[in-house]
Amino acid sequence: MVQSLPTRSQVNTDETWNLQDLFISEEAYQAALVNLEKVVDSFYNQFRGNIKNAQAAENVLIQYAKIYEKFVPVGTYASLAYSTDQTDSDAQMRSAKFGSVAANLSSKLSFVDSELLELPVEVLEAAMKNSREFGFYLQKLIRRKPHQLHPEVEKTLAAYSSSFAGPYELYNTTKMVDLSFEDFEVNGKKYPLSYVLFEGDWEAEIDTDVRREAFKAFSNQLKNYQHTTAKTYDMKLQIEKTTADLRGFDNIFDSLLFGQEVDQSLYNRQIDLIMSELAPHMRKYAKLLQGVHGLEEMTFADLKIPLDPSYEPKISVEESKKYMNDALAIMGDDYLNMVNRAFDERWIDFAQNNGKSTGAFCSSPYGAHPYILISWSSRMNEVFVLAHELGHAGHFYNAHKKQNVFNSRPSLYFIEAPSTMNEMLMANHLLKNSEDPKFKRWVISSIVARTYYHNFVTHLLEAAYQRQVYERVNAGHNVNAGILNDIKRGVLEEFWGDAVEITPGAELTWMRQPHYYMGLYPYTYSAGLTISTQVSKRILKEGEPAVAQWLEVLQAGGTKSPVELAQMAGVDITTEQPLRDTIAYIGELVDELVKLTAEIDAIATK
Repeated sequence: MVQSLPTRSQVNTDETWNLQDLFISEEAYQAALVNLEKVVDSFYNQFRGNIKNAQAAENVLIQYAKIYEKFVPVGTYASLAYSTDQTDSDAQMRSAKFGSVAANLSSKLSFVDSELLELPVEVLEAAMKNSREFGFYLQKLIRRKPHQLHPEVEKTLAAYSSSFAGPYELYNTTKMVDLSFEDFEVNGKKYPLSYVLFEGDWEAEIDTDVRREAFKAFSNQLKNYQHTTAKTYDMKLQIEKTTADLRGFDNIFDSLLFGQEVDQSLYNRQIDLIMSELAPHMRKYAKLLQGVHGLEEMTFADLKIPLDPSYEPKISVEESKKYMNDALAIMGDDYLNMVNRAFDERWIDFAQNNGKSTGAFCSSPYGAHPYILISWSSRMNEVFVLAHELGHAGHFYNAHKKQNVFNSRPSLYFIEAPSTMNEMLMANHLLKNSEDPKFKRWVISSIVARTYYHNFVTHLLEAAYQRQVYERVNAGHNVNAGILNDIKRGVLEEFWGDAVEITPGAELTWMRQPHYYMGLYPYTYSAGLTISTQVSKRILKEGEPAVAQWLEVLQAGGTKSPVELAQMAGVDITTEQPLRDTIAYIGELVDELVKLTAEIDAIATK
């Protein structure tokens, strides 16, 4: 029986992360915030108006990097403390105060880029030659030059940064604080419901009546907040459209893809090919689920059920550590040491509690160790989720060691490659260690239902929906709940065809993800997994040489474009072949599931 979630104060401390590694106490945090304001004031007084030549450019960036390194832990502490309990008034106020302070400081610091960009390109290029350390920063700055506004405008926009982040904060407050769920009832029995319980338990519930009723109850409550959430989202969209226009971009897509260092061809290819060519494979998978579970009809509420629920072992946190060690050992001793430290030194927040952010994420502050948030429900599929987040951790653990604070973070296009790589390594490890058809089917179904479904279906359908939303906004229109519902339903119906009934409530899926407040993020999951699928095949075939090459890619951080990083790993994403190969591989996995199911059924009927 699923229980209602405890409050944060009721959970075991050993299941929580240790934020004292960032600041030993609240007093230390507040002192660091005050000190940061003083340092910025001093920096502002020393350098503003004095960036006149290549040497001055280098001098200001040396001090600017030091300030940035002080900024990171303060912001991380405020954010992480809030993410574990968004009902905590102190955490709310701390996060809000940091947002206000950060906006003020960002406004003061905006002169750095403005004054650098007022220098002739030749001077900036001279500074690049003089300083290898800041060469990449200056190179990206030169690329921004056509879209830079007057210094006073940049200062004003920076001052409003906290307000511009308002829609995302409002979305989270609505979702995690105001939105609450009543128990739902099935056949006279009541069951608790929350965001975490629905996404962590009820979506994969084997009892069809309970699962579908949970989906209905969850959707009905979401519906009560659809208009507020849609208005919040429209605010975000209009800010992005205005920003794109102000900065002189031809359209909102070019503006949002600019920082990713890719053009619309890579973006559109990812969505178009998957929508058309992956859909038949996933419809076959949906039909397989329907047949195995004996469902008269396959509905949207049934898509997350496991193929073989009798083979879904429960797993403890300690047991998951052994899986990580075994599967990721191929990455080498230093990487494995990082994995073990994550468990032993409480880098991971496993607890399930009321008010905690849903899903999972990894925060990797420069100058400190990574932090991973996950709500552990003891399902075996969470081994893949944890491996995914440790992939992010391993990425920045490596990049931070080799790169400065400006160079360590790569394009968003590439960001999900290291995380999904770990999922592939976990799958490869599990498949190598058993010939039992039921175990093989469980592993392959986990890859399809967790790794590929999550990244190539859930997030890709978000991206297809998001593209239609941005096309509308780009044409000068607004959106509301009715429009967003229609777009989402249309995307789901196009992808699933007649294989899945898109039941009422499915159209509200757009309300569940924070990704829409992060620009063109959703499509990057499939982009990253395309790269990692191909590299994982190389590692499986070549072993250590391919691993060494991959570690070099991780260590490169943001010093190369996504195309260059993929090329370093032996993948050419300027062509559609890697994506086509990955889609074909997913098709092979689904076909193998159909074959294994037939074999298992034949054995059972003997």
